[in-house]
Amino acid sequence: MPSVKKKPKTKAAAPARHATLRLGAHLSIAGGMANALREAVRLKIGVLQVFVKNQRQWRAPPLKPDDLAEWQKLREKHGFDAVVAHATYLINLASPDEALHQKSRLAFAEELARCDALDIPCLVVHPGAAGEQTAGDAVRRVSAALNRVFQENPDLKAMPLLETTAGQGTTLGRNFKELGEIIRLLDEPTRVGVCIDTCHVFAAGYDIREPSDYERMIREARREVGLKRIRCWHLNDSKGECGEHLDRHAHIGHGAIGAAGFRNVLRDERFHGLPMILETPKGANEKGREWDRVNLSRLRRIANN
Repeated sequence: MPSVKKKPKTKAAAPARHATLRLGAHLSIAGGMANALREAVRLKIGVLQVFVKNQRQWRAPPLKPDDLAEWQKLREKHGFDAVVAHATYLINLASPDEALHQKSRLAFAEELARCDALDIPCLVVHPGAAGEQTAGDAVRRVSAALNRVFQENPDLKAMPLLETTAGQGTTLGRNFKELGEIIRLLDEPTRVGVCIDTCHVFAAGYDIREPSDYERMIREARREVGLKRIRCWHLNDSKGECGEHLDRHAHIGHGAIGAAGFRNVLRDERFHGLPMILETPKGANEKGREWDRVNLSRLRRIANN
């Protein structure tokens, strides 16, 4: 009986080195909240960040039942991994001006309520700017605002995430100690988390390019806020150098952070599973490729090489 020549075994494709990474982008809600979900489907991403209202205006009309229904329909159909919201930049919970402080607090509470209606679990917010008051007084203003929001709205579910900042001017959040001070003054500290922005921490003076310096930053974060409180990352390269306090986002690999810094973040298994969101400029590169696709591809390549 003639021998049967065995077919060579085909080698199975190797799984992605970091399959638990959840990469996404901030997407526009222009024309309706559900349009951001449609854009995510087009980009083939399951993670996105949105504003829950026009970020240039204090007030917004209530969410319409039809818009909510369409939003929920698309979320159920496509099973997005994570949706995060970002508060409008008008809000300044640290403001020493009583009128602006109250306006900011009420607007923030309204955005948290909109997150609940949209089933969005987290709302990223910049802590605010101190102005002419001391940083200590500003920290107490932020904590007082959050305490009152929680007291007046005990049923709110969405978690505020205090975002690290570049430290421009009198802005709070330039280091984890400042964020920790805000949290320690809260009556319900378990209701607040943290979002780390790579551009911001780099601009504030954390050189995340070297593994030892990156690990030093993480040790500080653990000590001041706790790693379990970190619920989200913003992945942006930096147009400025480390410590220049310049809040200018650059495309991945086109800034001063470069691949080395993002590799430290992307390979840190302590944060795998968290939403990691691009906030880089939109549009297309010189080859006509969408920047979101280019940046996401670069991040995946950095993580897996």
